[in-house]
Amino acid sequence: MTAAPGKTTLQIRSLVKASGELELSLHEEPLPEPKPDEVVVRVEASPMNPSDLGLLFGAADMRTAKASGTPERPVITARVPEAAMKSMAARMDMSMPVGNEGAGTVVAAGASPEAQALMGKTVAMLGGAMYTQFRTIAASQCMLLPEGATAADGASSFINPLTALGMVETMRLEGHKALVHTAAASNLGQMLNRICQKDGIALVNIVRKPDQEKLLREQGAKYVCDSSSPSFLADLTHALAETGATLAFDAIGGGPLASQILNCMEAALAKTAPAEYSRYGSNTLKQVYIYGGLDRSPTEIVRGFGMTWGMGGWLLFQFMQKIGADGAARLKQRVAAELKTTFASHYTREVSMVEALQPDAVAVYSKHATGEKFLLNPSKASD
Repeated sequence: MTAAPGKTTLQIRSLVKASGELELSLHEEPLPEPKPDEVVVRVEASPMNPSDLGLLFGAADMRTAKASGTPERPVITARVPEAAMKSMAARMDMSMPVGNEGAGTVVAAGASPEAQALMGKTVAMLGGAMYTQFRTIAASQCMLLPEGATAADGASSFINPLTALGMVETMRLEGHKALVHTAAASNLGQMLNRICQKDGIALVNIVRKPDQEKLLREQGAKYVCDSSSPSFLADLTHALAETGATLAFDAIGGGPLASQILNCMEAALAKTAPAEYSRYGSNTLKQVYIYGGLDRSPTEIVRGFGMTWGMGGWLLFQFMQKIGADGAARLKQRVAAELKTTFASHYTREVSMVEALQPDAVAVYSKHATGEKFLLNPSKASD
């Protein structure tokens, strides 16, 4: 076994205190030596996705963020609204590591052939605690990146690509023929757009700004509906009627959007398949899965879509368990084969861990704004 790079690793930690304060800081944490089936990876790239930021910030109001600490060990604190403290009970006073996925170079490996085969290679990883300089992880949780691919190329190899592919797989498994996706100009949304174009699937993209609509249309999207437009509901109904989409994945979560989608689906079905009046609405299942929470307000349901409908949650990890090891391997193989095309991710800024805990950076990436996605490089020296 090759010796590990050191006994500790510097790591970003997130702590919600019982006093109602969020604290983000850098800590030296033990770095386990690799077991026979494990490797140690120098983390060189990790995306700051909404799912990561949800754990990083908890329910804190980041508009209250304040900086302290030292230049080498910055600390960010922010207030958690009293009304949100109940939702933080399960993690109260627990210092938590952050980062679902990442990529980097294998610098130490256990004795097994699988681990040794990765020594010196660039790999992508899924397993949490990726906002760290070094990560000890099972070789089975690594994906060897294609020749010539960098850690930045592979940083987002799991969450967004597998989520987008999972949406398409769910559509097929549940018997739908087209999809609706909200927050569609995101990195994930752009991936889904490319998948659907490649696979010949009709996709209705819902965005919140005219420039996001322009972006997707320039990438070949046919159906793009801007929720800020006065004609949004009419545009959405028209797109649904043309595509026959009866399955939606909603990243917004709060507010009326999920309900609006169901109502427009019902209206589209009435246009395309008029039938004898029924107070129970159409017999076609209309389904919305909420998989994100960009809007933390309550989900508003205004029922105008009959009785054949569903609204629920969708999580990638539960879906991967559902399709099993063979199904998951098939999806991962496609990601590796199309890493620089279909599943390419784009970032506006690369930051070190110290830079990520600066108020100006937090103010940008905490907004979850489209086109402002940060890439964390834990191995990067601060400027």
